[in-house]
Amino acid sequence: MIVLCVVLFLVVTIAEEPACKLLTQIEPPLFSKHGDIVIGGIFSFQDFVTKTPTYENLSESIVCEGLNIREFQFAVTMIFAIEEINSNIELLPGISLGYKIYDDCSSIFLSTRAAMALLSGMGDFISNETCTKSSTVHAIIGESESSLSIGVVTATRPFHIPMISHFATCACLSNKYDFPTFFRTIPSDYYQSRALAQLVKHFGWTWIGAIRSDNDYGNFGMATFIDAIEQEGICLEYSEVIYFTYPRERIFRTVDIIKHSSSKVVVAFTTFVDLELLIKELFLQNITGIQWLCSESWISNVKVATKESYYVLGGAIGFTMSNAVIPGLKDFLLSVRPTENFGNSGYNLLWEGVFNCTLNTQKKSMDINHCTGNEDLSKVVNEYTDVSELRITNNIYKAVYAVVHSLHNLLMCQQGKGSFVNKTCTMKMKIEPLQVLNYLKTVNFTTKNGENIYFDQNGDPIARYELVNFQLSKDGNTTQFVKVGVYDASLPEGQQFVMDNVSIVWAGAHMKVPTSVCSESCPPGTRKAVQKGRPVCCFDCIPCADGEISTITDSTLCILCPVEYKPSKGKNVCILKEVEFLSFGEILGIFLVLFSLVGATLAMTIAVVFFFYRHTPIVKANNSELSFLLLFSLVLCFLSSLIFIGQPSEWSCRLRHTAFGIAFVLCVSCVLAKTIVVLMAFRATLPGNNIMKWFGPTQQRLSVLSMTFVQIVICTLWLVKSPPFPNKDFLTFKDKIIFECNVGSEATFYSVLGYIGFLSVLCFVLSFLARKLPDNFNEAKFITFSMLIFCAVWITFIPAYISSPGKYEVAVEIFAILASSFGLLFCIFTPKCFNILLRPERNSKRYLMDKRI
Repeated sequence: MIVLCVVLFLVVTIAEEPACKLLTQIEPPLFSKHGDIVIGGIFSFQDFVTKTPTYENLSESIVCEGLNIREFQFAVTMIFAIEEINSNIELLPGISLGYKIYDDCSSIFLSTRAAMALLSGMGDFISNETCTKSSTVHAIIGESESSLSIGVVTATRPFHIPMISHFATCACLSNKYDFPTFFRTIPSDYYQSRALAQLVKHFGWTWIGAIRSDNDYGNFGMATFIDAIEQEGICLEYSEVIYFTYPRERIFRTVDIIKHSSSKVVVAFTTFVDLELLIKELFLQNITGIQWLCSESWISNVKVATKESYYVLGGAIGFTMSNAVIPGLKDFLLSVRPTENFGNSGYNLLWEGVFNCTLNTQKKSMDINHCTGNEDLSKVVNEYTDVSELRITNNIYKAVYAVVHSLHNLLMCQQGKGSFVNKTCTMKMKIEPLQVLNYLKTVNFTTKNGENIYFDQNGDPIARYELVNFQLSKDGNTTQFVKVGVYDASLPEGQQFVMDNVSIVWAGAHMKVPTSVCSESCPPGTRKAVQKGRPVCCFDCIPCADGEISTITDSTLCILCPVEYKPSKGKNVCILKEVEFLSFGEILGIFLVLFSLVGATLAMTIAVVFFFYRHTPIVKANNSELSFLLLFSLVLCFLSSLIFIGQPSEWSCRLRHTAFGIAFVLCVSCVLAKTIVVLMAFRATLPGNNIMKWFGPTQQRLSVLSMTFVQIVICTLWLVKSPPFPNKDFLTFKDKIIFECNVGSEATFYSVLGYIGFLSVLCFVLSFLARKLPDNFNEAKFITFSMLIFCAVWITFIPAYISSPGKYEVAVEIFAILASSFGLLFCIFTPKCFNILLRPERNSKRYLMDKRI
């Protein structure tokens, strides 16, 4: 019987023990309140952990240091919003809201531990509850860092508890596959990074430095930023990593890189805690004049607005959330008091931190300042009491209302319009976190400030930023953040930036936009050539090659001008090439025309003289018929040169060489016939020689016609087979077009010249043989001299013609025609005209027959 009683006692005792037992004590929340529905909160009230429990002694308490006053403002704002809603009869009527807010000491370990406490219900208002208690937390608000948010949302994901962050901006958190329960009231860094890249491009900076925090916020934000600037053709000179726990040597290394860099713009994707050490070191080394571009994490932080920071960061510009006014918040912040209530030790921690005293009356020391609890918060100016910058604080306010509106929609659901299976609604007071999660996805409401709040498919709000500039106030005694523009990602591309009509103060108090480029822009007329082994923003400006242009600044290539165009002097536009040909209007053309007309006039004048004295001995003795024909052919030769002048056309090209060839053959044929007549005339004086009957006037005419007919046949074949045609030569000169006559068939062209040359040489040989024949009427010596000039001119013509460029080639040909024509005219006819007109006594038969004279 006794044994049975002992067994029953043991069974009852075991049954009364808890189902599970915690290995260590859970810290109670810093702020808490009962409610029908409880909203959780996790904030970094302290900056770092100095002592954590070990496996040998799990009962040890966690010790944190470095009070973060701003986080207390966040937490009290959350409490203010909940109390405001509890007093609102329109939202959640008949339902009270409670809260439990934990401290994570900026530690991922403690943030995850706080999330587990909210899930399990441990650390609640009584300390001896078992681990079988179910959680009453339906949503979690908080975490000011992306890394901490990732830890919390990863831990709570299996339980479908939604989390709304007010300050976690990492683009990675938009991934709904990894973080399906995450929402935020601050835009993703994806938009901020792209906005920063567009800002860099807007101000023309192509060579920049970058600094980031060594956490998810900095690494993911900078990765997105680098992708964005690469698409815009912007280069990074360096990308450095900083973190507040890094040794000072690493900070020195970053400062040294900034100091010796050539870029004048630095983009900082960091938290202020990480950047603070760098700013102090830059201040100590007197490194100023750097233009800072800032992320929203620190540009509007009150701690930045100091004279020391302004010395380094003055003129910084960056994106931040729009400022807001929350009516009644200021009074609520100042109304808090220390308390001994369990689960509300946060008020005591705040009080001791603000007034630098202790509420622990057991501590007795002359060095310890004890708090009375009656200190006046209204006389304190710090991040907690300051409500002039509620940019991030307002995100807490909006997050609370987002959860409450979701709960309100959930509880006010009408059957048939719900978001569950078959459009059913949930039962009141039996709300599950998954239900709140589903309603958060579709929440849409307007705040008291008129701001529309909703989440996209990634749980992100619409990205709207203010662009602010870090300036001194007008009195120069304080610093301020001046709004200079707005960025709205919901607007069409190209219209997302709206700059205010406010003067931006740049680094070094300059009013002009600073320049930060690796290489100065290449002007039109040049192209960029990337320097070997350096980024694409570092380049040399190479002038465009001959015939090429570039029309835009920083062109990567030069384009070839069309064949009829040439580059301008600056090689930035194609202009029409000058078309060159020998024209009647230019000086050279005028002189050639003048000489041509003078020659033709002289030839006709001599013909008139010969006609007037046709019955005199000199004219008769020189075979007047051939003389007249020769003068006629010389007139044609002089006039044929005119066809070479002027803009080439189809008819002028065909006529110029054929007319010249036929006229010259007619001329040389006449001279050749006269030479043959002289030779035969003196041979006929020999006894028994009757040779002149074989070369009388009829034979002379036939010989001239037959020799000219051969040239006519050659020219006819030329015109039929491949006639000359006008042609534009684009190759000889790069800056002008030679408008010329292409000879067509070169074989027939050289046949025409060769035939003239053959007759000329034959005539020269025969006249040379007859040069010493007796009697005064022997003109063979004059013909010899004229043909010598003729042949010399045309032999000289060949190399001169080939080497002369453009219109001078035509001028050389005209000069050869005129020179040879004048040579024949003067050498053959001038002596005769001299005797006829000035020495008439010599124009007698007696004189001509007298061999002694």
